[in-house]
Amino acid sequence: MTIATNGRPTGAIIITGSLYSEVLHFYAHQMQSLDARRFEDYAASFTESGVFRHSPHAEPAVGRPAIVQELVDFHRKYDPATVRRRHWFNQIALTAQCDGTVKSTAYALVTTIRPGERPEINPSCLVHDVLAVEGTTVRVASRLITHDHIF
Repeated sequence: MTIATNGRPTGAIIITGSLYSEVLHFYAHQMQSLDARRFEDYAASFTESGVFRHSPHAEPAVGRPAIVQELVDFHRKYDPATVRRRHWFNQIALTAQCDGTVKSTAYALVTTIRPGERPEINPSCLVHDVLAVEGTTVRVASRLITHDHIF
Protein backbone atom coordinates (compact mmCIF):
# COMPACT_ATOMS: atom_id res chain seq x y z
CA MET A 1 0.00 0.00 0.00
CA THR A 2 1.32 3.43 -0.92
CA ILE A 3 0.48 6.36 1.34
CA ALA A 4 -0.22 9.69 -0.33
CA THR A 5 1.00 12.94 1.19
CA ASN A 6 -2.44 13.55 2.72
CA GLY A 7 -2.07 10.38 4.84
CA ARG A 8 -4.67 8.40 2.88
CA PRO A 9 -3.81 5.25 0.94
CA THR A 10 -3.46 6.01 -2.76
CA GLY A 11 -6.43 4.79 -4.75
CA ALA A 12 -8.75 5.29 -1.79
CA ILE A 13 -11.85 7.34 -2.41
CA ILE A 14 -12.48 10.26 -0.05
CA ILE A 15 -15.73 10.07 1.93
CA THR A 16 -17.35 13.49 1.51
CA GLY A 17 -20.74 14.79 2.54
CA SER A 18 -21.71 14.68 -1.11
CA LEU A 19 -20.75 10.99 -1.43
CA TYR A 20 -22.57 10.16 1.81
CA SER A 21 -25.67 11.88 0.45
CA GLU A 22 -25.38 9.94 -2.83
CA VAL A 23 -25.18 6.66 -0.89
CA LEU A 24 -28.29 7.56 1.13
CA HIS A 25 -30.12 8.40 -2.10
CA PHE A 26 -28.93 5.10 -3.62
CA TYR A 27 -30.14 3.06 -0.64
CA ALA A 28 -33.53 4.82 -0.64
CA HIS A 29 -34.16 3.90 -4.27
CA GLN A 30 -32.74 0.41 -3.85
CA MET A 31 -34.97 -0.42 -0.86
CA GLN A 32 -38.05 1.05 -2.53
CA SER A 33 -37.39 -1.19 -5.53
CA LEU A 34 -37.14 -4.20 -3.23
CA ASP A 35 -40.29 -3.30 -1.29
CA ALA A 36 -42.24 -2.78 -4.54
CA ARG A 37 -41.02 -6.19 -5.78
CA ARG A 38 -39.20 -4.62 -8.70
CA PHE A 39 -36.50 -7.27 -8.40
CA GLU A 40 -34.86 -6.50 -11.75
CA ASP A 41 -34.38 -2.87 -10.68
CA TYR A 42 -32.99 -4.03 -7.34
CA ALA A 43 -30.57 -6.43 -9.05
CA ALA A 44 -29.48 -3.66 -11.44
CA SER A 45 -28.21 -1.76 -8.38
CA PHE A 46 -25.48 -4.43 -8.08
CA THR A 47 -22.42 -4.73 -10.28
CA GLU A 48 -22.67 -7.34 -13.07
CA SER A 49 -20.89 -9.89 -10.86
CA GLY A 50 -22.40 -8.63 -7.61
CA VAL A 51 -22.70 -11.01 -4.67
CA PHE A 52 -25.85 -11.04 -2.52
CA ARG A 53 -26.22 -13.10 0.64
CA HIS A 54 -29.28 -12.19 2.70
CA SER A 55 -30.21 -15.41 4.48
CA PRO A 56 -27.92 -17.09 7.01
CA HIS A 57 -28.46 -20.59 5.63
CA ALA A 58 -28.52 -19.81 1.91
CA GLU A 59 -25.69 -19.76 -0.57
CA PRO A 60 -24.91 -16.31 -1.99
CA ALA A 61 -26.49 -15.29 -5.28
CA VAL A 62 -23.80 -14.17 -7.73
CA GLY A 63 -24.69 -11.95 -10.68
CA ARG A 64 -27.85 -10.02 -11.44
CA PRO A 65 -29.92 -12.91 -12.87
CA ALA A 66 -29.17 -15.04 -9.79
CA ILE A 67 -30.11 -12.14 -7.49
CA VAL A 68 -33.47 -11.75 -9.24
CA GLN A 69 -34.14 -15.49 -8.96
CA GLU A 70 -33.18 -15.54 -5.28
CA LEU A 71 -35.60 -12.70 -4.55
CA VAL A 72 -38.44 -14.26 -6.55
CA ASP A 73 -37.96 -17.55 -4.69
CA PHE A 74 -37.66 -15.90 -1.27
CA HIS A 75 -40.73 -13.68 -1.69
CA ARG A 76 -43.07 -16.49 -2.74
CA LYS A 77 -44.05 -16.80 0.92
CA TYR A 78 -45.29 -13.19 0.99
CA ASP A 79 -48.52 -12.72 -0.97
CA PRO A 80 -48.42 -9.10 -2.21
CA ALA A 81 -52.21 -8.89 -1.79
CA THR A 82 -51.97 -9.54 1.96
CA VAL A 83 -48.42 -8.63 2.99
CA ARG A 84 -46.44 -5.42 2.64
CA ARG A 85 -42.76 -5.30 3.59
CA ARG A 86 -40.57 -2.27 4.28
CA HIS A 87 -36.79 -2.25 4.64
CA TRP A 88 -35.32 0.50 6.83
CA PHE A 89 -31.59 1.36 6.69
CA ASN A 90 -30.02 3.60 9.34
CA GLN A 91 -26.73 4.29 11.12
CA ILE A 92 -24.86 4.01 7.82
CA ALA A 93 -21.09 4.15 8.28
CA LEU A 94 -18.85 4.51 5.22
CA THR A 95 -15.15 3.64 5.10
CA ALA A 96 -12.86 4.20 2.12
CA GLN A 97 -10.95 1.13 0.97
CA CYS A 98 -7.49 1.09 -0.62
CA ASP A 99 -8.86 -0.42 -3.84
CA GLY A 100 -11.18 2.54 -4.48
CA THR A 101 -14.32 0.86 -3.16
CA VAL A 102 -16.32 1.96 -0.14
CA LYS A 103 -17.22 -0.32 2.75
CA SER A 104 -20.70 0.44 4.08
CA THR A 105 -22.10 -0.92 7.31
CA ALA A 106 -25.74 -0.21 8.14
CA TYR A 107 -28.40 -1.26 10.60
CA ALA A 108 -31.50 -2.64 8.92
CA LEU A 109 -34.99 -3.39 10.17
CA VAL A 110 -37.52 -5.24 8.06
CA THR A 111 -41.15 -4.44 8.82
CA THR A 112 -43.89 -6.82 7.73
CA ILE A 113 -47.40 -5.37 7.56
CA ARG A 114 -50.63 -7.36 7.22
CA PRO A 115 -54.10 -5.76 6.99
CA GLY A 116 -55.70 -5.22 10.40
CA GLU A 117 -52.60 -6.35 12.31
CA ARG A 118 -49.79 -4.52 14.05
CA PRO A 119 -46.59 -4.28 12.01
CA GLU A 120 -43.95 -6.87 12.86
CA ILE A 121 -40.28 -5.96 12.95
CA ASN A 122 -38.35 -9.02 11.97
CA PRO A 123 -35.50 -9.37 11.37
CA SER A 124 -33.09 -6.84 12.77
CA CYS A 125 -29.89 -7.04 10.74
CA LEU A 126 -26.47 -5.65 10.03
CA VAL A 127 -25.79 -5.00 6.34
CA HIS A 128 -22.17 -5.25 5.17
CA ASP A 129 -21.75 -3.79 1.67
CA VAL A 130 -18.82 -3.14 -0.58
CA LEU A 131 -19.84 -0.30 -2.88
CA ALA A 132 -18.34 0.45 -6.28
CA VAL A 133 -18.52 4.19 -6.94
CA GLU A 134 -17.90 5.72 -10.36
CA GLY A 135 -18.67 9.42 -10.49
CA THR A 136 -22.19 9.70 -9.11
CA THR A 137 -23.07 6.05 -9.84
CA VAL A 138 -23.15 3.73 -6.83
CA ARG A 139 -23.51 -0.04 -7.16
CA VAL A 140 -23.20 -2.90 -4.68
CA ALA A 141 -20.26 -5.20 -5.43
CA SER A 142 -21.09 -7.46 -2.49
CA ARG A 143 -23.69 -7.59 0.26
CA LEU A 144 -23.65 -9.80 3.33
CA ILE A 145 -26.57 -9.51 5.74
CA THR A 146 -26.13 -10.86 9.26
CA HIS A 147 -29.17 -11.36 11.46
CA ASP A 148 -29.04 -10.06 15.04
CA HIS A 149 -30.95 -13.01 16.50
CA ILE A 150 -28.24 -15.44 15.33
CA PHE A 151 -25.13 -15.20 17.51
